[in-house]
Amino acid sequence: MSTEGIGVPLSAASPVRVCVVGARGRMGEAVRAALDEVPELTLAAALEAAGHPELGNELAPGVRLGDDPKAALAGCDVAIDFSLPAATLASLRVAAAAGVAYVTGTTGLSADERDELAALAQRIPVIHAANFSTAVNVLAWLTREAARLLGAGFDAELLELHHAAKRDAPSGTALRLAAAVAEGRGTTLEEHLVLERAGEIGARPAGAIGIQTLRGGDNPGEHVVQFVGTGERLELAHRSITRDHFARGAVRAAGWLAGRPPGLVPIEDVLGLHPAA
Repeated sequence: MSTEGIGVPLSAASPVRVCVVGARGRMGEAVRAALDEVPELTLAAALEAAGHPELGNELAPGVRLGDDPKAALAGCDVAIDFSLPAATLASLRVAAAAGVAYVTGTTGLSADERDELAALAQRIPVIHAANFSTAVNVLAWLTREAARLLGAGFDAELLELHHAAKRDAPSGTALRLAAAVAEGRGTTLEEHLVLERAGEIGARPAGAIGIQTLRGGDNPGEHVVQFVGTGERLELAHRSITRDHFARGAVRAAGWLAGRPPGLVPIEDVLGLHPAA
């Protein structure tokens, strides 16, 4: 794994100490594997929910799976968290009190939970992103620019497919891509988002941004953005085969974030992706 773009003064003698929240989940496993590829970062703590059957097991030399965020975060520089909203906020509160930077890809947060996350980011540096894949974030950039360049003559529709166990719908990535369409058009997603179509729905509203959700199997995630015009259609798509690229992106973000000042930092800052002039 390349360490390009990590962006903090690191050395093999003093690697950035990382706590993985949800360390035995699907993404937690992938994040721990990604950490093994980057000598400048090291697994220093591993958290799981109370009652997890593997609590106390050693996941790395000197690192045992625990359920106490305060004890785990006390010895860390940054946390990486792909868990559930309530668990994320509980750990984030402890991280804010301890001065530990926080990287999270948890989706499905309510408006109130997002507000609390933003408030906690006034005390520590936080990156909260729907997707840490470099390619997916490039897709969001392309989607925004396509919407800007194509204009109102093209209708925007998104399709997302994820594994059967995914709890929130539509995916956070689909919502981010839909927001990119709105940004490119100079409007807001709240004004134009369409999540359901059934029965006699009438003609498509002007400016609508539709998302259709599919669930099944073990698919890590597929997203297709369609700009449908008269006699032509432009498609932008990303299809995941594994979760490795999500984990590598989160590890990259953690290395970049450690040691920075408080604030809610967009993933675009890590990747250097900003709207075209």
